[in-house]
Amino acid sequence: MFDRAVIRGGDRVFGRGIGTMKDWIRSLALLLAVLPAWAGALELEGELVQGGVVTGRVEPGTRVLFDGERIRVSEEGVFLLGFGRDHPATSRLELIRPDGGRESRTLEVRKRNYAIQRVDGLPKRKVTPKKIDYERIRREAALVRKARQRDDPRTDFLTGWIWPVEGPISGVYGSQRILNGKPRRPHYGVDIARPVGTPVRAPADGIVTLVHPDMFYSGVTLIIDHGHGLSSSFLHLKRTLVKPGQRVRRGQVVAEVGRSGRVTGAHLDWRMNLRKARVDPQLLAGPMPQQAGVRKKKH
Repeated sequence: MFDRAVIRGGDRVFGRGIGTMKDWIRSLALLLAVLPAWAGALELEGELVQGGVVTGRVEPGTRVLFDGERIRVSEEGVFLLGFGRDHPATSRLELIRPDGGRESRTLEVRKRNYAIQRVDGLPKRKVTPKKIDYERIRREAALVRKARQRDDPRTDFLTGWIWPVEGPISGVYGSQRILNGKPRRPHYGVDIARPVGTPVRAPADGIVTLVHPDMFYSGVTLIIDHGHGLSSSFLHLKRTLVKPGQRVRRGQVVAEVGRSGRVTGAHLDWRMNLRKARVDPQLLAGPMPQQAGVRKKKH
């Protein structure tokens, strides 16, 4: 809890005795008068867990610092917090109110256990690139970073979330990948196994920030920004149906499932980033409507 007068008042009322009934009523009335202002100072919605995204609400005009970094707050007082795969056990949230008052809170972030997933049968060059490939890989990575750096006041993420494709989940966020027998970086998305050509829908409102016809690892790639630095990436597509700068709405068909890039079969790899944190799309989209859980399928 924040260190506020109401906490001290609570100790006085319920701690060492309350005297007469009249004193108790007077103290309780004072506590109730102060409590609403304190309770409404901060609202957090979402899971405080590695990979999680939390929507916060504060008094409009409040400045918010997350682990010392100032983050965007909308005119209505809405902001986003993101916790990466290996986020530490605690984070510090600081509020600077319009009147100059300061409050702080330590957020306890729950640790997750991650699976190990083995994927065999990938093209050897896609697992161990040749020297000639690295300049292309660096160039494409720079394009992705630039697309994900967008941070504007739109709050498209408030429209709610749907799955871009519904089907068997064949790969989950955070899993350690063993590719062709070699340990590689963790997987930062959720994989949905669907046939080539299956429509891919925008999971929330947003603006298209990147369309690429063929990246070394991710093949045909699409990125949609949802505001405040929160973006969705769609990998291994067959084709895209939107253009950079285009406004899209939740549920709009934006692409088709493919098997481009580093894959062994058709599927959609959906990834999300909030500023510098790679977060878990499943925690926003919720249970898969048609196929809950994970089906073991290599690709």
